[in-house]
Amino acid sequence: MGTLSKALCLLLLFCTLAAADTGASPKYKDPKQPLGARIRDLMNRMTLQEKIGQMVQIERSVATPDVMKNYFIGSVLSGGGSVPAPKATPEAWVNMVNDIQKAALSTRLGIPMIYGIDAVHGHNNVYGATIFPHNVGLGVTRDPKLLKRIGEATALEVRATGIPYAFAPCIAVCRDPRWGRCYESYSEDYRIVQEMTEIIPGLQGDLPTERRGVPFVGGKSKVAACAKHFVGDGGTVRGIDENNTVIDSKGLYGIHMPGYYNAISKGVATVMVSYSALNDLRMHANKELVTGFLKDKLKFRGFVISDWQGIDRITSPPHLNYSYSVYAGISAGIDMIMVPYNYTEFIDEINSQINKNLIPMSRIDDAVKRILRVKFTMGLFEEPLADLSFANHLGSKEHRELAREAVRKSLVLLKNGKKQGDKPLLPLPKKAGKILVAGTHADNLGYQCGGWTITWQGLNGNDLTVGTTILTAVKNTVAPTTQVVYNQNPDANFVKSGKFDYAIVVVGEPPYAEMYGDSTNLTISEPGPSTIGNVCGAVKCVVVVVSGRPVVMEPYVSTIDTLVAAWLPGTEGQGVTDALFGDYGFTGKLARTWFKSVNQLPMNVGDQHYDPLYPFGFGLTTQPSKL
Repeated sequence: MGTLSKALCLLLLFCTLAAADTGASPKYKDPKQPLGARIRDLMNRMTLQEKIGQMVQIERSVATPDVMKNYFIGSVLSGGGSVPAPKATPEAWVNMVNDIQKAALSTRLGIPMIYGIDAVHGHNNVYGATIFPHNVGLGVTRDPKLLKRIGEATALEVRATGIPYAFAPCIAVCRDPRWGRCYESYSEDYRIVQEMTEIIPGLQGDLPTERRGVPFVGGKSKVAACAKHFVGDGGTVRGIDENNTVIDSKGLYGIHMPGYYNAISKGVATVMVSYSALNDLRMHANKELVTGFLKDKLKFRGFVISDWQGIDRITSPPHLNYSYSVYAGISAGIDMIMVPYNYTEFIDEINSQINKNLIPMSRIDDAVKRILRVKFTMGLFEEPLADLSFANHLGSKEHRELAREAVRKSLVLLKNGKKQGDKPLLPLPKKAGKILVAGTHADNLGYQCGGWTITWQGLNGNDLTVGTTILTAVKNTVAPTTQVVYNQNPDANFVKSGKFDYAIVVVGEPPYAEMYGDSTNLTISEPGPSTIGNVCGAVKCVVVVVSGRPVVMEPYVSTIDTLVAAWLPGTEGQGVTDALFGDYGFTGKLARTWFKSVNQLPMNVGDQHYDPLYPFGFGLTTQPSKL
């Protein structure tokens, strides 16, 4: 009897010590443990509600401490323009993110939330950040090393505000410029898009060679990236946003999919699903491609995230049958749902479907495992709270110089001399008596940056953030003795009587984003055409087009001496004048076909009927000048 009692006491002591050891330092909290062991240990401890919470991403405006704690929320985001305060400082951002994080950490298991934001051309929601050219311009550079450096700079600026996750890059292949998101696409040619995925190791860090294809984020100076929008978003009929892409498998896998091969091989942490449909099936409900191809065939091991209210939009109108949307989206293989507001409705619905065995626990576990894999990989469990150590990188001189370099490399010189054989107008002389700068886009930082800048749709004017307009850049560049006259829309008499040596006319499109940019006419906004006519009819002129895509130019080309496509250059307008005045030469080549008439669209390089104003790959070059 005594021996048995001793044995029972020893067993009890062993169990107590084991329990104490587990309580003191669970395996999942030990960074020395293998990744798989940490994930398994944590998942074994999680209740169903804790697992569901990991799958939920909500907007910062509803992410109160109680919501974070009571629903075990796994992720929070800033929608376009959603900020802690107007012109918020890095400190305000860091404090906001940390307050949300502390609520997540106060839960039973202390699983950190991951905060995401659209940083699609620099850290574009944040006042004072460096705004790089939009992707339509970066594709022109055909310079993967430049893209990697932009990714590195963007990661530092995002981290400056305490955020570890960027919804970038967009690797759409825009096949129709009528699409309002065409400026988010690097090119109509998938090969250029593939090259530009080098921004991913810039954002995330270089993937160790032994880890091909698994998600990777290399420390606190890097962020998790997001390849989007899977797949075919750039191929919709007539370029209508969120519409239907009608395509055979050769077109799908040969045009729209290749960028994802590169993104996954470079360790992209997340993939966002497209609002669009593929041959009438919404991508958010496309199990064959999300699970069958992306996860199973390509062996993508990060997590798949929906777009904003993406599952709601599986039905038309959105939210028509939410039960079906939740079932279809989760069953398709989406792991994290960007809800972003009605989180209780989503949580109640997914609970109901799990209880009814409509959604199996194996699907929930797959989603949670992927989300935790990314969180562990990026070191969130070890360092969940942000500090101000990166704050000095936001809008730094070094990053602005990089953006300026990107601007001048993204410019395309389409014409240089009114008629064949005329002396080229560029490079412009810095020393002149009097020059005219005109046009709606010459002194408008908001227009220069385009959509997805400070707000979702972008802004008009110069008070939105810190930067250099093209007009200011001209004044900075010319000789002190050169008189610069600015008149936004001068009449012909003003120009004729002005005795100007030459004129710079900057016109283009107003800012827009997503469906608000869909256009059937692709015209320069008024009074741009009349400004071109009044100025270029009276004096030698350079027309700089600031737009998110090729626009109708054929009616004006014959009256223009020199034509430059500047796309949406961002905050560093000095990059435009670097090339105009010959400090650097023009090197950019069109990464999109410049059409003559919208009636030709869609028209892409390689098409049987290809008759552009300026073909894909076109771009005149100049040499730097010492004048």
